[in-house]
Amino acid sequence: MLIGKTTTPEFGLPCYTESDVAPPARTPWDLSRSAGGSSGGAAAAVASGLAPVAQGSDGGGSIRIPSSACGLFGIKPTRGRVSQGPIFPDLFGLATNGPIARTVRDAALLLDVMSGPMPGDLYRAPQAGEPFSSYADRAPGRLRIARGAEPPVPGVEVHPDCVAAYEEASALLEELGHEIVELPPVLGSDLLPHFATLWGVMATMTPVPQEDEHLLQPLTRWLRGLGEATTAPQLLQAQAALQGALRAAFPLMDEFDAILHPTLAMPPVPVGYFHGQEPEENFRRQTHFTPFTAVYNVSGQPAVNVPLHWNDDGLPIGVMLAGRLGGEGTLISLSAQLEEARPWIGRKPEIWMA
Repeated sequence: MLIGKTTTPEFGLPCYTESDVAPPARTPWDLSRSAGGSSGGAAAAVASGLAPVAQGSDGGGSIRIPSSACGLFGIKPTRGRVSQGPIFPDLFGLATNGPIARTVRDAALLLDVMSGPMPGDLYRAPQAGEPFSSYADRAPGRLRIARGAEPPVPGVEVHPDCVAAYEEASALLEELGHEIVELPPVLGSDLLPHFATLWGVMATMTPVPQEDEHLLQPLTRWLRGLGEATTAPQLLQAQAALQGALRAAFPLMDEFDAILHPTLAMPPVPVGYFHGQEPEENFRRQTHFTPFTAVYNVSGQPAVNVPLHWNDDGLPIGVMLAGRLGGEGTLISLSAQLEEARPWIGRKPEIWMA
């Protein structure tokens, strides 16, 4: 039964959930701070006890970002695991749907329900072989895990709270018997303009009558302007540059069973931190808030947010684990092991009790 629609930002474009048609989505852990986005309303609903699980969409981090801000477990599946059909095209393969939940098992169960191809899909993930929920009951074995906290976006300084969460997760993984190594340089900052090109073009995919364009938010109009100014050769060159970089990166990344990063470079930010800025500054702030997430939309690899840490202000600070293409099962087993070692199910925001 559908009990309601949670709020999303305009066209799902930004990493926060504030619009002209509904109140902002706020993290239940501090109602002065954003729940993130674009699946901010979905994450806020789960974290506040309104729903046990929720569907999210992730084109640049939009499942993992609100999961981190709201203290939840979220899965961005492998490209092609969950069909975008029958309505939406999957031209670039950046965006996918996936589960947001309070526990690893619940997220895995919802991923089982969501998974599957449809006729006309451009991308199809490797066969899972068995239900994802079965991996939540299975020890992952000793894994080789790379870790990296150097942002691929120039000028980003990772907040100490996010570094602390990352270091604690590294120590816990080592304590559980996994081999932890430093991640070598894989994908560089030179890819950011190519991703921005695709993002601008994606912003044009929602049809809006010309006479209604002025009703759109400034950020949306700015992104659509970038997309409309992009020529076909520029678009193809951006996509080719990203694919070329991945051809060199995959042999390195495939040496590891999982890769650990901070999910975000900052704790949950105040409502209005992005929305009150001019579009260029808004976009810059977003890229500095989420420097780690979009890499795995470009690559198509599965990635999860694991809610292991809360800072001294009581705000959740997630860490991200990414896996090989088709490797959701490994991430689920590893995340379930982390959940058993450091259970988070007992943590609830005060609003839950109210």
